Amino acid sequence: MGHPLLDLTNKTAVVIGGTSGIGLALARGLAQAGANVVPTGRREEQVRSAAQQVAAMGRRTLALTCDVTDNESLERLLKSVCAELGSVQILVNCAGRTKRRPTLEVPEAEWNEIIETNLNGTLRACRVFGRHMIERRYGRIINIGSLSSFVGLFEVAAYGASKAGVASLTKTLAIEWATSGVCVNAVVPGVVRTDMNAALLDGTERGREFLMRTPMRRFCKLEELVGAAVFLASDAASFVTGHLLVVDGGILASGVNQ
Repeated sequence: MGHPLLDLTNKTAVVIGGTSGIGLALARGLAQAGANVVPTGRREEQVRSAAQQVAAMGRRTLALTCDVTDNESLERLLKSVCAELGSVQILVNCAGRTKRRPTLEVPEAEWNEIIETNLNGTLRACRVFGRHMIERRYGRIINIGSLSSFVGLFEVAAYGASKAGVASLTKTLAIEWATSGVCVNAVVPGVVRTDMNAALLDGTERGREFLMRTPMRRFCKLEELVGAAVFLASDAASFVTGHLLVVDGGILASGVNQ
């Protein structure tokens, strides 16, 4: 039996961007810890498949789509989840996009799209679900940061700026909502190989450099992010807010690795 403070039974989690990669891994991990989980995103067939995986673990779920660039879509999502499952205690913001290219060549529309999803989308979801949590005087919001919240990564300026924004937003909301029972934190993954970045990492100089800079000398496995998220989603984290929990195999700690 796990520690009772880490048990998420009878809590409801909404995982936005929860249908693939990090989001799906966290949705499954929260379900494993006892939560009812609604994994959502823009694509209906992926949402259905993710919800089926949660249901297969014996948890309650719903197959609802949502788009973080649209406030009304988030309001509808909250309303539907509350109608079926009562209320939402946990929000995980995983919707993200990125594109690598030299900053001088980034079209303004592409820059705006990335900021729109990663930063503005996180803000929208935090506000819609945060208001609901503040009314009930309980909530756990977990954003997804990035190493680029802290250090520069080559040729992903829009992504880096958006994730630095997410880090700052996480801290600001944490202090604004600290007396409302709502804790706002972020998980910062190291280099995780997902479908989104496989082409950037596999057999490339960039992939080799990441490994050289990682003291553990390997990429992060998706399931290695679950413990951090379960902790931040739980009652064990009741005095933890405004924190960026880095799961990076030692990259940010490292100066010389040999």
